[in-house]
Amino acid sequence: MDKNLIEALYKKALGGTVEEVTEEYGSKEGLLRRKVTGKYVPPDVSALKAYIELAGEDDILTMSDEELEKEKLRLLKELREMERNRKKKSEGGEPRP
Repeated sequence: MDKNLIEALYKKALGGTVEEVTEEYGSKEGLLRRKVTGKYVPPDVSALKAYIELAGEDDILTMSDEELEKEKLRLLKELREMERNRKKKSEGGEPRP
């Protein structure tokens, strides 16, 4: 399997902030204005499913309900931490480890 595809699926599954560039051009002047902003992309469940299938992590399919609940709580905690760090970065502060 292509390593770049697996990495792209992983990034899409986790979500995050990406740069979005908008440029305006004038007919005679050329580039008039260039705006770079950060855009939040939420985690994608479909990408996570594809990643799990392609990465060969089938053990999740055999987990008990209790194990799945623990994994869900772990992932939610990780997502909250990522969101906290994202907010701190957007406010100009350094994220805590």
